[in-house]
Amino acid sequence: MFQIDFASRVPIYEQLFNNVVKLAGAGVIKPGDKLPPVRIVASQLGINPNTAAKAYRELEAKGYIYSSVGRGSYLTDKLGSESAQKLEAIREFENAAKKAVLLGADRALLDELLNKAFESF
Repeated sequence: MFQIDFASRVPIYEQLFNNVVKLAGAGVIKPGDKLPPVRIVASQLGINPNTAAKAYRELEAKGYIYSSVGRGSYLTDKLGSESAQKLEAIREFENAAKKAVLLGADRALLDELLNKAFESF
């Protein structure tokens, strides 16, 4: 269900967080669906259970999932298709902007591109 790129510079917990958001946005996981337990996710992905637990904590802190002791973690309706896609687009934009800055793009160029994007609508 979830995929991790161990060669990526994106932290593993963040990749897992993004996986849940993407799957919710695509409708693969629907509000009320139970997520796999942290230990199962960690075992399947070959990651530390604490890393998977951190991703779940972040999801819960944002209100995307809720946990019930002894019952598991469930997706809330906060990640409807539209909001999940918007969140994913924002994350992609943020990562692309960081990469552009690392490669030498200056703020003026990025501001100009952002302004063009707003003007096109």
